[in-house]
Amino acid sequence: MMISVYIVDDHPFVREGLKTYLGTDPEIQVVGEAGNGENALPALKELDPDVAIIDLHLPKMSGVEIIKAIKESQLHTQVIILSSFCEDEEIIAAIDAGALSYLLKDSSPEKLLEAVKAAQRGEPVLHPRIVKKLMQRVSRKELQTEPLTLKETEVLRELVKGKSNKEIAADLFISETTVKTHVSNILQKLGVKDRTQAVIKALRLKLV
Repeated sequence: MMISVYIVDDHPFVREGLKTYLGTDPEIQVVGEAGNGENALPALKELDPDVAIIDLHLPKMSGVEIIKAIKESQLHTQVIILSSFCEDEEIIAAIDAGALSYLLKDSSPEKLLEAVKAAQRGEPVLHPRIVKKLMQRVSRKELQTEPLTLKETEVLRELVKGKSNKEIAADLFISETTVKTHVSNILQKLGVKDRTQAVIKALRLKLV
């Protein structure tokens, strides 16, 4: 089955290189190209290609704006971002807008070909640096929990030891009702549903 591809990049040399390389694969047909979003959108809506390869930094419309327009138009086109930029906010904005894959322009031609064929199946392909940045962001987000108070940390330490509320109350010289309040606050601050999840997250984040 032929995969139709549309290219949006403001550098003619890049577009020509992509067309030439993708054109060597008998399963891929480059159906159009544009140097900016204003020219690309009408063609994308008319052609509804399987895949659009889009740069992020474009004149008149950004790559993210084009992706949003594609999704709002309910096209079935899958978007591969091919960019020289890998700033955190740009990556997240593109993925949130609906980009399936994100490659950098130092990616090998074979990797781009892999991404195009994977896009036909709805499978994402990410540049290793993009994967690293996404993982770092997830890690930072996990760490951005509301700080525990000193007493909540003490209670959490006892939870990790597997102690019951009654045992924690006796060891810390507080009432069971107070322990329950602290446990409830701990679960809320850590964004978990139960004591077991709290213990797992506390150990993973080295909170105790």
